[in-house]
Amino acid sequence: MSNASIGIFDSGFGGLTVMKAIQALLPHENIIYFGDTARLPYGTKSRETILRYSMENASFLISQGVKVLVVACHTACSFALEELQQKFDIPIVGVTTPVIEQIENLSPQGKIAILGTRGTIASGAYQNAIRKLLPTAEISPIACQLLVHLVEEGYIDHPITAMAIYEYLHFLKNKEIDTLILGCTHFPLLLSQIQQTVGPRVQIVDPGQFCAVSLKKLLQERQLINIETTATATQFFVSDDPEKFRLLGKNFLSQTLSEVTNINYVFEI
Repeated sequence: MSNASIGIFDSGFGGLTVMKAIQALLPHENIIYFGDTARLPYGTKSRETILRYSMENASFLISQGVKVLVVACHTACSFALEELQQKFDIPIVGVTTPVIEQIENLSPQGKIAILGTRGTIASGAYQNAIRKLLPTAEISPIACQLLVHLVEEGYIDHPITAMAIYEYLHFLKNKEIDTLILGCTHFPLLLSQIQQTVGPRVQIVDPGQFCAVSLKKLLQERQLINIETTATATQFFVSDDPEKFRLLGKNFLSQTLSEVTNINYVFEI
């Protein structure tokens, strides 16, 4: 199984930032990425819907023979990660868990802001998990749904995006936070604008980086690291509009995407 692919799924484009971190740390791994572009965004949908979508996405990737599954969507992790881990036999890594496990080291003062979609913030998953480790933490959860749409429309360096970031975050200067968690895979593309708004003293954390480290450790422990150093295979699947995914995806992955396959898949769990 060591040369089998890593499976990654997200509601759309954002999980490509997690994929980028994984490729940087595990350059010889084959990857199959599925973006559920027909049903994005997940952040505005109910728990039951997100759970069903996540089960279907996982089933599709597992049917492709992946050796490990990465849930690269914060909203899907918030609502479905535990159920996925219970249902399927392969190892499943969520983008949210590794950074939470390090929160005591990341936030010495325990003053933390979390940026996420409406669904991620409303679920309370980040807040509850952090408080188990830091009971006295002062947490500022902020739903920044508009930023997701702006990034997906390609308005990464646009003045309207800078205005939206300021509108969401300027009040944090009075909170004296020491750590800000980017609880959505779209937000690493806005890191410089976010840093400018909150100030240089705030440490901004990209959970995708921690997810990649955790994934590498898991593969090493289970002797699943791909020992072959020949050219890797990367496959992209989407549930709608492959051309848009290919064009906008390069903003997330920082490289031109290879062929993107649109699947008319009858999901079965």
